[in-house]
Amino acid sequence: MNAPTQPRFRAAGWRWRRSPLRRRSDVVEAWTGLLLGAAVVFVAPSVGALAGAFAYDTAHAQAERQRGVGHVVRATLMKSAPAADTVGSRPRHPVNVRWTDRGGTVHTAVARVAAGAEAGSRTDVWLDARGRVTTAPMPDDLQWSTAITVGAAATFVGWALIGGAWVTVRVVTHRRRMAEWERAWARAGPQWTGSRP
Repeated sequence: MNAPTQPRFRAAGWRWRRSPLRRRSDVVEAWTGLLLGAAVVFVAPSVGALAGAFAYDTAHAQAERQRGVGHVVRATLMKSAPAADTVGSRPRHPVNVRWTDRGGTVHTAVARVAAGAEAGSRTDVWLDARGRVTTAPMPDDLQWSTAITVGAAATFVGWALIGGAWVTVRVVTHRRRMAEWERAWARAGPQWTGSRP
């Protein structure tokens, strides 16, 4: 059972053994393949993890900053929001809303509310330090999904770059290998064929 496996293994590792048929380009290709393989397994996922962690830290810090300087008011919709266009979709639409602050002053603004929200219903509106309507802080689940998306994208970009580098190395080493074989044949060919250069 081991007999067919051993020759296959030896054939796959011929670039690592000394041989008169081995060329410098073969050694370069073997080492480059080993290094790029390690990069696929270790470097690209590590870069993806770091990018995801950075994205999460950035989103989390921004959300905490928004929570620190802003506050929420309960506002009343002055008119109904348009219904969702398709089943299952929950887009948000700009609608006029109204609320009264602690001093009794009535404020109106435009806020984005869920599709289908009816006039007279209540919604949370985030205000910044100056009392202007602003976006709500990113929820924690969205922070995590953003981090995962960024990390996965960075990993795939890393794999694509590594794959491009491997293709480039293969093309260059193949050309060098053919040139080396041509030079070797130019030296050895006359001895085999008996012809003079």
